[in-house]
Amino acid sequence: MSHSEGLRANSSQFTLEGEPFHILGGSIHYFRVPRAYWEDRLLRMKSCGLNTLTTYVPWNLHEPERGTFNFHDQLDLRAYVSLAAEMGLWVILRPGPYICAEWDLGGLPSWLLQDKDMQLRTTYPGFVDAVNLYFDKLVSVIKPLMFEEGGPVIAVQVENEYGSYTKDEKYMPFIKNCLQSRGINELLLTSDNWEGLRYGGVEGVLKTINLQRLSFGAIQHLADMQPQKPLMVMEYWSGWFDVWGDHHHVFHAEDMLAVVSEILERGVSINLYMFHGGTNFGFMNGAMDFGTYKPQVTSYDYDAPLSEAGDCTPKYQLLRNLFSQYHSEPLPEVPSPQERRAYDPVVIQQHLSLWDSLHFTEKPYRSDRPVNMENLPVSNNSGQSYGYTLYETTISSGGTLNSRNNIRDRALVFVDRQCVGSLDYKTHELTLPDGKGQRMLSLLVENCGRVNYGKALDEQRKGIVGDILLNHTPLRGFNIFSLDMKPGFMKRLLNSGYWKSDLKSPSIPGFFQAKLYVDGPPRDTFIRLPGWGKGAVFVNGQNLGRHWFIGPQHFLYLPAPWLRSGENQIIVFEEQRADDKILFAENPDHGKTIDVYKLPFCTLL
Repeated sequence: MSHSEGLRANSSQFTLEGEPFHILGGSIHYFRVPRAYWEDRLLRMKSCGLNTLTTYVPWNLHEPERGTFNFHDQLDLRAYVSLAAEMGLWVILRPGPYICAEWDLGGLPSWLLQDKDMQLRTTYPGFVDAVNLYFDKLVSVIKPLMFEEGGPVIAVQVENEYGSYTKDEKYMPFIKNCLQSRGINELLLTSDNWEGLRYGGVEGVLKTINLQRLSFGAIQHLADMQPQKPLMVMEYWSGWFDVWGDHHHVFHAEDMLAVVSEILERGVSINLYMFHGGTNFGFMNGAMDFGTYKPQVTSYDYDAPLSEAGDCTPKYQLLRNLFSQYHSEPLPEVPSPQERRAYDPVVIQQHLSLWDSLHFTEKPYRSDRPVNMENLPVSNNSGQSYGYTLYETTISSGGTLNSRNNIRDRALVFVDRQCVGSLDYKTHELTLPDGKGQRMLSLLVENCGRVNYGKALDEQRKGIVGDILLNHTPLRGFNIFSLDMKPGFMKRLLNSGYWKSDLKSPSIPGFFQAKLYVDGPPRDTFIRLPGWGKGAVFVNGQNLGRHWFIGPQHFLYLPAPWLRSGENQIIVFEEQRADDKILFAENPDHGKTIDVYKLPFCTLL
């Protein structure tokens, strides 16, 4: 790529190196795709006729503890962008600091919420200070990748859909300055949906729009706001995400193609969000809350042109035919598909109870009142970010337990380690059985995912966030265990002597262990858990994500690079009911589907 003048927006058409340039973009998030597959997915992007990769940058992964940065291995942003450049793709970076993305807290680190007065996405001093320190580090990583330095990055997005938040008019100029004052000189963009366009701009920055259908004259609306400027759909939603307890969202290929064709015919630049969705591995999924809290599923398939496992869908083929018309040369051949295998079922060999696992957590924190997970003194005082937290105290009677809606997000309730029910955002009361003397009350609370969009970001503390009442009296005197299920904990668990082989009466909640033997080179597969209830699955120490029988997701993608030839360790954490085996499938089962194109947009939200 020869370098003269970068991406410019000085007329009704973009120019790059002084020549007219039509952005044909697609989003693939490096943090949602196993690193071993980055190259495969980018090759498929190139073969589809796209010329630009876009990616978000998740602050919460890159600074998991305050002041501790990680840009290595799976999070090697520089390697990812450099790989795109090797393939002849340009890059648009979307570094946030807020990214939405159906990602926990929209990518903001949970430790920001340790400050009870925190105002996220504003010029509140505590937020400004944290952003400045993060951008010092981030810009040192991305600056060599800029066009003017000989790199592939031709534009950088300022924040994300701030027009839908707009709590502080000084905030967007602050983020713009965060980039420019550190030497980012490429074209800056903002992106907003139709509603947010009215509020979300910042002076000297090109506005772009996010949409799925061309109603409301949305593109004309953008053109009227910015006469003699190039037009871009920064997020053309190629599908939609799923939430637990709902149907799988699909957007039919023909409906999508009609809109994309019209956008391109009008000379408008486009970015397909998502081109390839990938997976919310671990506990990183976000949630929606527009009156009702709805956590998102582990799969981020998105009904995108490339499926969660990297398959070229009918959408991909239709888009490739369309994009080929915008190229003078024939497109590169599409790489052959990854092989997959439905491994034989594996039988559970051992189990270990939740209560025995407490030996391997950090020692419990004693507190008179309940403490939310972010404010626990763990992780070098950055608090607990994800997973489960166990709260224990003694009670001397039964009666009515009332959460006052202070459980975030879901609690299993135990008396003397026998489950007596659950509490969540819908169920606030539970009757505890009567009994003699002092008894142990335990609440296992799961952070099901922090909201990633909307006005409620400041209210996303998890665990127990206020008083819990027994017969109208607040409970006191807690022992609090952090069960984040990070690799160190899982390793200690695996090597412990507490595993039991008697499977007649397994203790639930608990951990269940099986071994998968792989002959020859590993292949991609999907784990299926019919007969199980709710929990998470770990393979060779990697957290694949959550499973929950309510669906719509009834599988977990297991990429071949995370398996090895020979023996593989699978651990299922299970809260409700366990089966004696784990099944595998070659293809995912998405269950019942619902067509997003037939839904009014407000119901999607």
